[in-house]
Amino acid sequence: MRRRTRLRGARVVLPSGVLENGEIVVADGLIESAGPTAEPVEPVGPVEPVGPVGPVEPAAGDAVHDLSGHWLVPGFVDMHVHGGGGASYMSGDPGQALRVAAFHRAHGTTTTMASLVTASHEELLRSVDALAGLVEDGVLTGIHLEGPYLSRARCGAHDPDLLREPDRGEVDALLRAGRGTVRMVTLAPELAGGVDLVRQLVDGGVLAAVGHTDGTHRETQAAIGAGASVATHLFNAMRSVHHREPGPVTALLQDSDVVVELINDGVHLHPGTVNLAFAAAGAERVAFITDAMGAAGMPDGVYPLGPMTARVEGGIARLADGDSIAGSTLTLDRALRTAVRDNHLPITDAVRALSTTPARALGLGDRVGAIAPGLRADLVVLDADLRVAGVLWGGRWVGEAPPRRIRPDGR
Repeated sequence: MRRRTRLRGARVVLPSGVLENGEIVVADGLIESAGPTAEPVEPVGPVEPVGPVGPVEPAAGDAVHDLSGHWLVPGFVDMHVHGGGGASYMSGDPGQALRVAAFHRAHGTTTTMASLVTASHEELLRSVDALAGLVEDGVLTGIHLEGPYLSRARCGAHDPDLLREPDRGEVDALLRAGRGTVRMVTLAPELAGGVDLVRQLVDGGVLAAVGHTDGTHRETQAAIGAGASVATHLFNAMRSVHHREPGPVTALLQDSDVVVELINDGVHLHPGTVNLAFAAAGAERVAFITDAMGAAGMPDGVYPLGPMTARVEGGIARLADGDSIAGSTLTLDRALRTAVRDNHLPITDAVRALSTTPARALGLGDRVGAIAPGLRADLVVLDADLRVAGVLWGGRWVGEAPPRRIRPDGR
């Protein structure tokens, strides 16, 4: 007998809008249907979790969960994250990488990239090789190289001594080490060979992202014309807008083929700046990211960030030997709350920026990023305060059982 999980009574955020009193049916790890709550279905047998991470379903028949008073949204997609839970992707340790992914998954991020900061060629090769297996196993969706081909003038928390101009042979070696798992590379297009690197990446099926750049409006347009399609944390670590030299920000916002990342933690960007990006690009082109480092979810203190060191005070990470912001301690569930409460965005727009848009940018829109039949059953249950109450990853509950379940008699 095919067993299903039925999630009913929640306010469901669908691509078409909010469905009140909706019911999502999950089977074999996929969303089978999404629509209004149907007639009661009585589960047969006890409804108990089978382990710390596993499906919650009865011995026979359907598992039916009453989510009245909750929201149900698609799993979040983070296309730019370095660490969390005290662990880092840059460590090159698969065990740490698993901890990072598990930490963010508990906060609703069911699809995650592994972002690496600027380092020596040898260290990047080791890290890429170590993470490739986790991509192949489905734990991570890909590897993101943020550097080393970045502007010294806009290096942010990247070691300026390790920044360098693009080298075709070095890039080819990194892509070979990744065995097809390197999905995105951030670069400054004004560097010698920068636009050629964009073409090299795009020809190899890798996303080219513009970031950490002091380039002009024209130089940025040249990169977009060559195929660059992502703006790495727009506004941060790039030349500011000037009325006679609009710079990269304006070029990236104006092009309809570019998805712009935003770090919506209330620190990196003023709420008015976030709203400006939405007004210019629309939710279909904005992707919320965390850019989180290992200190996410941890107490204040000193933490590594690749070859650099960051100090965290009041949840804000800065370089230990300067004032530059060093990534964030953000999780995407907090980015959602900030979007709705501080930016006053409709929850449909916030969810699109958290899930649908980044999934599409990564070429995963036919698998994840929305609540629709046939997509993977990555779902996040939120309480009335938009805090995570339960997460389904591929149809399996992460951690403990969902917030409530209906009685066997259907009430």
